[in-house]
Amino acid sequence: MSLVCGIDEAGRGPVIGPMVMAGVLVDDKDIPKLKSLGVKDSKLLTPKQREDLFPKIIKLVKSYKIIIIPPKEIDDVLESEDLNLNWLEAIKSAEIINSLKPNKSIVDCPSSNIQAYKSYLLNLLKIKTELVVEHKADVNYPEASAASILAKVTRDREMEKIQKKYGNCGPGYPANETTQKFLKENWEKHPEIFRQSWISYKNHKNSKFQKTMEDFGTFLKK
Repeated sequence: MSLVCGIDEAGRGPVIGPMVMAGVLVDDKDIPKLKSLGVKDSKLLTPKQREDLFPKIIKLVKSYKIIIIPPKEIDDVLESEDLNLNWLEAIKSAEIINSLKPNKSIVDCPSSNIQAYKSYLLNLLKIKTELVVEHKADVNYPEASAASILAKVTRDREMEKIQKKYGNCGPGYPANETTQKFLKENWEKHPEIFRQSWISYKNHKNSKFQKTMEDFGTFLKK
């Protein structure tokens, strides 16, 4: 029996809400069963299809691990001198691999430099595992596709909680009109749900600071 782990993330780019990393541990003989379930990259499935697959994947795999990374943790990483979003993903991937203890690990690579990313990840591992790091692993490997579904469904559920508590914020991506409107109206009221290191958030903060300075200048002239 050989145990294989697939790892992927959801919510790397949004200005609102968490990023989610997920890993599944599956017996290699059960990988064809993932295909039979209809598992594929989460972006190629509808929300309903993903929700339907979520419990089926959990039932089929040996084990799984989901890590929810809140906006504050993302901001802290991006504001540090020695980390970035890619290294954060590597740290969480290592946490998943060290926890699930697979014989082989398939990781969807967020970096353009696959070798550098793989080396960074290898240094964080506390177990021996055959490590496969590739672009589009979530498309090419059912075990990584399964992880992408767990991550995406979890991220969507977290966004539903935010919507219920704070109102319609859209999907959280800066290019979305609903998200843009929500960001403009709520960036100062509810800073805890935003990634404050994102340029779209900083623009509103800088704009307010600029206006405050202009108003102060006008006041001094009077």
